[in-house]
Amino acid sequence: MKGMIPAVLALADGTVFRGYGFGAPSLRPSVGEVVFNTSMYGYQEILTDPSYAGQIMCFTYPHIGNVGCNDDDVESGRVFVDGVVVREVSAITSNFRARRSLGEYLRNAGVTGIGGIDTRAVTTHLRSHGAQMGALFAGDRIGVDDLVSMARAAGSMEGKDYVKAVTCAKPYAWNELPWDLARGIQEVPFESLVTRPHVVAVDCGIKRHILRLLVDVGFRVTVVPASTSADGIRALRPDGVFLSNGPGDPATLDYVVEPARALLGTVPFFGICLGHQILGQAVGGKTFKLKFGHRGGNHPVKDLATGKVEITVQNHGFAVDQGSLPNNVVVSHLNLNDGTVEGLAVPELRAFSVQYHPEASPGPHDSRYLFERFYQAVVGDQVHV
Repeated sequence: MKGMIPAVLALADGTVFRGYGFGAPSLRPSVGEVVFNTSMYGYQEILTDPSYAGQIMCFTYPHIGNVGCNDDDVESGRVFVDGVVVREVSAITSNFRARRSLGEYLRNAGVTGIGGIDTRAVTTHLRSHGAQMGALFAGDRIGVDDLVSMARAAGSMEGKDYVKAVTCAKPYAWNELPWDLARGIQEVPFESLVTRPHVVAVDCGIKRHILRLLVDVGFRVTVVPASTSADGIRALRPDGVFLSNGPGDPATLDYVVEPARALLGTVPFFGICLGHQILGQAVGGKTFKLKFGHRGGNHPVKDLATGKVEITVQNHGFAVDQGSLPNNVVVSHLNLNDGTVEGLAVPELRAFSVQYHPEASPGPHDSRYLFERFYQAVVGDQVHV
């Protein structure tokens, strides 16, 4: 650690991890829920996913930063994690698309990282004791006891609404397609989208690749703030409604759940991750907090209709309580690791959702059929509300 700034990660239960700082200098402690992600790839997408707002991310893969960072592999306009924990920051950036190192990327984003940490120890501690609040600081101006106190004072992720901090300020249209090697990211001219079926996407922290796949499958897409009322959505004359991913406790989101409940049955609905939890509540179910959540790129999920197992990307700390669901709701997918609900379908309301992220590519495309399923549901039911 010679020449490096000492850094500390302190958990609310008093456990302390020491390493070195990288990325942005600590102007103040970074406080958030400390969680771990087992993905071996996609750290830039993870860092920029709004669903991670309010969290300090511990990567379990030992080397992070190998392929650097670029301008395309982002899921939003900025980094949303509050801090980064790694075993080792790669000293070499080796990728033809890289424009800057991970350290430079975090420094530009104003986010502090801590390296030199036994991330296996962090992960096993969280697995045993549960995800909890933590405080991260690089430097010696703040003592360990003070950091522990800050982590404890932060409480729990339960009861916290982060959607208001990440949703868009006003509606906007989207016209980008997915990136590919030959063309990069292409745009569809807005005038050519006019005749397409119209989906209103409720932005609770929506990832850009979800929007790109909605356009790619054949939709015209309008994104609206999470606080948009049922009447506000109706005024846009949607052919379908999409409920997005996002951060925080889904039980705090009555202002998203109630409009969804009012509109269910009028047009097809599709929800992903937090959107799945919102749909679950809109049909009468409840959610609960998982001990340490599901975050990674290799989670097996079984489609109960076909018997097929999909390898999925996941990022959630809450789940839908299966026992709270009414009889007209079908559990369509189950997590094979712990049996939690991974998919819902309400045929009479033309609504379905998944807890995992079909826009990501671990399988690599095990779950892309869900976007086509939504498109077929909409084009077979083009009745405006």
